[in-house]
Parts: sequence; C-alpha cells; structure tokens
Amino acid sequence: METIIEYFRDIPSSHRSIILVGGLTLFWLLEGALPLFKFNYKKWRHAIPNIFFTITTIIVNFALAFLLISSADWVEANNFGIINWLPEMSSWAYVLLGILLMDFIGAYLPHYVEHKVKPLWMVHLVHHSDHKVDTTTANRHHPLESMIRFVFTLAGVWIIGTPIYIVMLYQSLSLVSTQFNHANIKLPKKVDKAISYVLVSPDMHKVHHHYVLPYTDSNYGNIFSIWDRLLGTFMTIDREKLIYGVDVFPDEKKNSDIIELLKQPFQKYQKPTYIPDADK
Repeated sequence: METIIEYFRDIPSSHRSIILVGGLTLFWLLEGALPLFKFNYKKWRHAIPNIFFTITTIIVNFALAFLLISSADWVEANNFGIINWLPEMSSWAYVLLGILLMDFIGAYLPHYVEHKVKPLWMVHLVHHSDHKVDTTTANRHHPLESMIRFVFTLAGVWIIGTPIYIVMLYQSLSLVSTQFNHANIKLPKKVDKAISYVLVSPDMHKVHHHYVLPYTDSNYGNIFSIWDRLLGTFMTIDREKLIYGVDVFPDEKKNSDIIELLKQPFQKYQKPTYIPDADK
C-alpha cells in the first residue's frame, strides 16, 4: 500500500493521461469484440461530441486543480475530516474508506441531486441525450456540470479529510469505472450480476440510461453499487429492452451536435414519460 500511496501522491499528469487514453482504447476495442448492441453508426463520428466534452471536462478540472490540491494538503496537515477523526486504522482500511466516501460525496450525491433539482437536471441532460451509449459517453458532460461535480468533489475532500493521494487514486478509479460501465460490452449476465453486488457493472448503469422514468432516476453510482442498494435507488431492466437517450430531448441529430448540446441546458423540453410498473 505504501508504494501505491507514494505513486498517487505525486502521479505525473502524463500518467493520468495514459489512464484516460488507455482505458478509452481498451474498452473501445472490447466494444468491437463483445458488443451489447450492434449500433448502425460511424463510431468515430459519434465520438466527436463526446471527446469534445471530455476535453472541456479536463480543462475545467485542470483550471481548478489548485483548489483540490491545496485543500487536500491542508486537511492532511491539520488532521481534519471524518477519516482523520476515527480511531487509528491500517493504511489499507484508511485508503479504502476514503475512496468509498469520496465515491458517495463526489459521485453518487451530485448525480442524485442533478436528477432532483431542475436547473441541474437541465445541465445533466447533455449526458443522457446520447442515443448510442458507449465508452466515449462516460465523460460527455456539459462544462457547467464539470464545475458542479468539482464543487462536490472539493466538498468531499473537506468533509472526509482525504489527502491528495486518495483523491488522485479515487479519480483514477472513477475514470476507469465510468469508462467500463458505459462501454457497449456484453458480459455474461451472471458475471455482470455478480459484479453489480459490489461495483457498478455495465448492465446496472445502462438502466440509468434507459430513456424514460423511473429508470432514468435510478442507479446513480459510479464505482460502488452499495450506495444505490442501501438508499433504495437500485433498479433492473432486461438489457434487451434498453432504449438510450432521454424522452424530453428526442432529436438524435441535435443531440449529436456540439453547439446544440452546449445550448441544451437553456432550452425547453417535452414532458417526460413515466412507466409506473417498473421492476425494482
């Protein structure tokens, strides 16, 4: 564990880029070998808006990184935050607890809030309006959403008391996890289900991308599935029945246009569809 701690305490930016590109490449290739859906699309063309928003997310996080680093250094130096107030524990338990709580405050919680607060939902819609969900969809977030999520991550650092090595490890795991659970890959159902008891599996997260309520308002987790299971937001649907996109913005052509997507949070939308007899 000490080796991992030291590595992520000073992880070079180039290595973080390798994690991003490497994960994207790996799951892109797996999508070709084990596709869940055989989309009738030009994959590179579909990826263009998603890569654009991945780049804007990187820019936002890079511009605000000094706040994250200085906050993480301060809580470590001053022994501040939940994990620093608990009785002394092993480094493994300390890191795991830090990642677990960061996943809740930095991923589950903002995701849940974005679905419940209308102005934030309008911003988050850019992510849901992809009609061909694949690994490039993972970081398809409007720049405003990138800032919203950064605020929650920063709050997590202060509340939890995570030093910078836990923050960097968490963000690396979060990145690979979201690329994995958005990937258009077809795992054996028993394998996917087994994974979903602890981690967010592809089938589990795809339910969240089904185009109508109440499925859209479920399965908010990113790394760990336990938050959805504990808080009653876990749902299932047969993966063969999945339809991607979102019913309030059904125009696939506009939902593939970068300018239209940048404007989307400020536009009116259709009344959402709700299916009352959904299986939980």
